[in-house]
Amino acid sequence: MSKVRVLIMGAAGRDFHNFNMVFRNNTHYEVVAFTATQIPDIEGRMYPPELAGELYPDGIPIYPENELVDLIRKHHIDEVVFAYSDVPHEYVMHKASIVLAAGADYRLIGTRASMLKSSKPVVGVGAVRTGCGKSQTTRAVSDALRRLGYTVAVVRHPMPYGDLSRQAVQRFATYDDLDRHNVTIEEREEYEPHLDRGVVVFAGVDYERILREAEKEADIVLWDGGNNDLPFFAPDLYFVITDPHRPGHEQHYHPGEANLRMADVVVINKIDTAPAEGVTQVRESIRALAPNATVIDGASPIFVDDPDAIRGKTVLVIEDGPTLTHGEMTYGAGVVAAQRFGAAELVDPRPYAVRSILETFEKYPATGALLPAMGYGDRQRADLEETIRNTPCDLVIVATPMDLTRVIAIDKPYQRVRYELQEIGQPTIYDLLKARFGEKQ
Repeated sequence: MSKVRVLIMGAAGRDFHNFNMVFRNNTHYEVVAFTATQIPDIEGRMYPPELAGELYPDGIPIYPENELVDLIRKHHIDEVVFAYSDVPHEYVMHKASIVLAAGADYRLIGTRASMLKSSKPVVGVGAVRTGCGKSQTTRAVSDALRRLGYTVAVVRHPMPYGDLSRQAVQRFATYDDLDRHNVTIEEREEYEPHLDRGVVVFAGVDYERILREAEKEADIVLWDGGNNDLPFFAPDLYFVITDPHRPGHEQHYHPGEANLRMADVVVINKIDTAPAEGVTQVRESIRALAPNATVIDGASPIFVDDPDAIRGKTVLVIEDGPTLTHGEMTYGAGVVAAQRFGAAELVDPRPYAVRSILETFEKYPATGALLPAMGYGDRQRADLEETIRNTPCDLVIVATPMDLTRVIAIDKPYQRVRYELQEIGQPTIYDLLKARFGEKQ
């Protein structure tokens, strides 16, 4: 029998993992190509032979997704695998229509085929959308597990935007490790808060190898999800975060709805700032889709070093990039801080944006008068720095979880916004983890 010719649609994450799990050593298939989207400048690379395995001695090319139809026809593709996250259900089926019309089958890979099993307990943290509050929830879970006496290793969803061969297995224990791996702003936003707590973070491309390394150092492995993707490891306890600022999204985005249906624990975050009707709608979704899940009500209170420095000032607000772009949020913690602490005006950075930052605004016009902390490479970091320098304001409010001044210069006074998860009432994360795992003896 001839091999099934496969193309995998991705964004440098789930696509590589699905390949490694389902196709890498499978002689029934020939993966002809990947396509890439969502993240700037990740196409035009090669999935290297060191990762692709002996069936692919020349590696596998990665093309822009806008070449999808031509690739299906040119390479006689039999099957297209959709393998990226945080898109509406309708979007997934529009892509299916394109693929079907071009003559190929369309496929989603399920959890049974794509989840690795660990020799250690696994706690997973996922979400129904980007920007719900996975990061602060993961930190809260990590803190609680360590209070119970466990050694924790965080394994972060992949963000391999550089040299894939060198990024196969990454271990981050210090800030020097971040510099050595030349990580992006997006990666720093996720890694730095864990390192500040003394928790080691693993990431990369080959998650079988990553898991085995993490198991050597941890009593419990903590899966820190990205976007609203499904876990790569089978969790023993799965926390899923919802956002009442975007009620209904928990039922209308892929694969966020699947996450909610899988949840052992659902966190309704941002209750302190969300409208009551949004909270009610999310509760109704949970009752419908995850009736057996335990629900935690949560808030993400914000902190700045000097609230008085914001009062009466014209401010430029810098928010987490993915939350504003494919997360579709029109504001975040920075805007909340500006409003709460009395800023006179939010300055619109769009007239002052340059090059790749201007392109980001053009691609995501709903972002509004905020600056997403985009920094997927040296060029984009330079563009971000120049856009900040160009924007006339009294003060910059930096609401990314990382210290942005470690990678760019901010030539104006600034205040960092910090936020952590705060459970409201009971049960707490600590309560649930203690009930599930007990205290370490």
